[in-house]
Amino acid sequence: QVQLVESGGGLVQAGGSLRLSCAASGFLFSNYAMGWFRQAPGKEREFVAAISWNSVYTYYADFAQGRFTISRDNAKNTVYLQMNSLKPEDTAVYYCAADQRLAPPRRWTDAYDYWGQGTQVTVSS
Repeated sequence: QVQLVESGGGLVQAGGSLRLSCAASGFLFSNYAMGWFRQAPGKEREFVAAISWNSVYTYYADFAQGRFTISRDNAKNTVYLQMNSLKPEDTAVYYCAADQRLAPPRRWTDAYDYWGQGTQVTVSS
């Protein structure tokens, strides 16, 4: 059974940091690109960051560049999102997703095969 379980969300003040984790099981994690997406109330789900299966390629949304860092540990079947200098507009549910792809990762939601249930991130001003 495929599972992606996010953790690490919570309430943080503006300027603070959070580290999200996504633990994967039920599929060959090292064969998948991994992505983080987010969805704020009343808005569409949007791309945050993605990483290739071997960590060679990482891509970020413009708003994430320089503040967020995606990484993965294939030995632990886990992908991370380190978020620094958080802003109130970063408030959203954050989802991790898996894309079976031994190539540079993709940014669009339709490319991803598996999704987690999400973790809430709330940034207060």
